[in-house]
Amino acid sequence: MFIDHHTLDLILRGLLLTFFGMTWVVLLVRLNGLRSFSKMTNFDFVMTVAVGSLLAGGSQSANWGEFIQTLSGMAALFGVQYITARLRKASGTFEAILQNEPVILMRDGKIIEHALEETRVARSDLIAKLREANVLDFSQVRAVVLETTGDISVLHGEALSDSLLQGAKNPL
Repeated sequence: MFIDHHTLDLILRGLLLTFFGMTWVVLLVRLNGLRSFSKMTNFDFVMTVAVGSLLAGGSQSANWGEFIQTLSGMAALFGVQYITARLRKASGTFEAILQNEPVILMRDGKIIEHALEETRVARSDLIAKLREANVLDFSQVRAVVLETTGDISVLHGEALSDSLLQGAKNPL
């Protein structure tokens, strides 16, 4: 016999706990809003990874107590994210404490070497991002920004409004 009662129990428990865990996450996202899994800040990224980790662990719970603790941990993460987002919106000081500052890596077709060095971004990674953005010549690039999330934004075209670089650290 390929599947005994113990194995069947483990399979059914994993399926059931995963279903309940996913349902719980969907409910929390509906309560907390669309921002729940956004990647606007490094805190949001950590939130996404932590919830995924808890969901994976919860689906392997050996008993209901462990599973309830997992669901409680998820609710706490969503609560902390909600409170943190509200505090960031209400207080510039709080936002400055939590938020990294975006850094300009390239401006008006010129790579800012010391910005690459400071942020530990390899020149080859920057050039790969330029290719992804369909940049055909450095002269097309108005700015490249290492965002607070670790993403790299490539702004190219004829002109660039300075307001798009608001808050970015300009190492020039």
